[in-house]
Amino acid sequence: MTPVFSKKLSLKRNFFMNAVLTVSSFLFPLLTFPYVSRILLPAGYGRLSFASSVISYFTMFAQLGIPVYGIRACAQVRGNSKELSRTVRELLTLSLFTTALAYLFLGAVLLLLPRLRQERALLGILSLNLLLGTLGVEWLYKALEQYVYITLRSLLLKTLALAATFLLIHSPQDLLLYAGISLFASSASNLLNFLNLRRLLLTAKGSTPGDCTPAAREPLRIRSLTRHLKAALVFFAMSCAATVYTNLDTVMLGFLKSDTQVGYYHAAVKIKSILVSLVTSLGAVLLPRASYYVRQGLQESFHRLFSRAFHFVLTLSLPLTAYFSLYAPEGIAFLCGPAYAPAILPMRLVLPTLILIGLTNLMGMQILVPTGRETAVLISVSLGALVNLCLNLLWIPAYACAGAAAATLAAETVVLLAQVFFLRDTLRRLPLSPAPQSPLLGTAAASLISLPVKLTGLTPFPALLLSACLFFSSYALVLLALRDPLAREVWQLLTRRGKTSL
Repeated sequence: MTPVFSKKLSLKRNFFMNAVLTVSSFLFPLLTFPYVSRILLPAGYGRLSFASSVISYFTMFAQLGIPVYGIRACAQVRGNSKELSRTVRELLTLSLFTTALAYLFLGAVLLLLPRLRQERALLGILSLNLLLGTLGVEWLYKALEQYVYITLRSLLLKTLALAATFLLIHSPQDLLLYAGISLFASSASNLLNFLNLRRLLLTAKGSTPGDCTPAAREPLRIRSLTRHLKAALVFFAMSCAATVYTNLDTVMLGFLKSDTQVGYYHAAVKIKSILVSLVTSLGAVLLPRASYYVRQGLQESFHRLFSRAFHFVLTLSLPLTAYFSLYAPEGIAFLCGPAYAPAILPMRLVLPTLILIGLTNLMGMQILVPTGRETAVLISVSLGALVNLCLNLLWIPAYACAGAAAATLAAETVVLLAQVFFLRDTLRRLPLSPAPQSPLLGTAAASLISLPVKLTGLTPFPALLLSACLFFSSYALVLLALRDPLAREVWQLLTRRGKTSL
């Protein structure tokens, strides 16, 4: 059997391509959000956010936990092309079945709930995500570490969507058109994935067309499908709990308050979500590699991988949380406009979740999932969902979008504490070095150095530009002065004086 993880499948290259993908995911909304939020206004943007949150529940059901389970299942058999082909066909068949059921449920809900029926056109457009997400089999591409293909494809489609947004969106009446453009940006790539699927399987590592043909011709049996159900259902339950507490606040705001409050809240959460994608960018690359290390019993490599990823998360999340909390008024004013001023407090309340989500993503996706302890992840996110539901019921009627933000922060804290409890013995054995002193000291120093910018009276954009330059340059200099290993490694990479490895 050909080794699965060779130099051609460099983790450094994969991380670089995923970082490019993450930056593009950061830049696309950063470029469009200030424009679209001003065009649609809080009420229109709130309608879109509400509809997107509703569709997320049906997407969750259609996926049945396969987006995460599929990465692990395919990564474990990627050295056997026949078994890989069979696994993909089985998982795709399961996904198509659950997607059909999701559409039936969506139709029933639209008939029963007038609040949703009045948004049927918007929900209809966004519901295409269900089918396209199923056909896209993104989990296979990630399991095979096809990050060059994923990145180039995404950059092309995001560029087209970016141009369409500025050319076609000019008034609040263009809401449905913008929903279609957003769908194109996020899901059109899934059609390319599906068309490319057979070629990908035939050219998988160590395979030939003859390897895949027997598996492709074998009829699917119920038993072959149900062998995935037990593990997939655990991931599905995890997805349910996570989707509940990440979208429940938006849905409840829509039902209990107004589209305008949803618009304020989503402005804060949108900025947080962009930053979260940066902090969790490494986890998407590490899951297949961590699963392989566990499968092969390479404990030392597994521990080293986690240690470096832990330091990466802290090094990135601490300064981002501090800077965007400090400059939340300027950030909201620049990105959204003065109409979104009530989003400042919710933004400051949700920003600490950057650190919490970064750590829980790392512990869940790199330790618990690869080692087969999905139930612990399920319990942790279920506790978070329960806390989120209870606190939303208490705080949204009284504090509106600020109450929803505080409930989210409490829920993420509970998830982190639960996962630390489940991993208390494992964490004692893991080499969590280097210690987090340098990111903490660097963040404190950078905050003090950039703080005087707030006293200058500059308008939002110049204030953000100047403060960001001061903050992040001083942060980097402090890390280098403290000989932080990650900062030194990045510096060596930029100056081509050394080699990096993860």
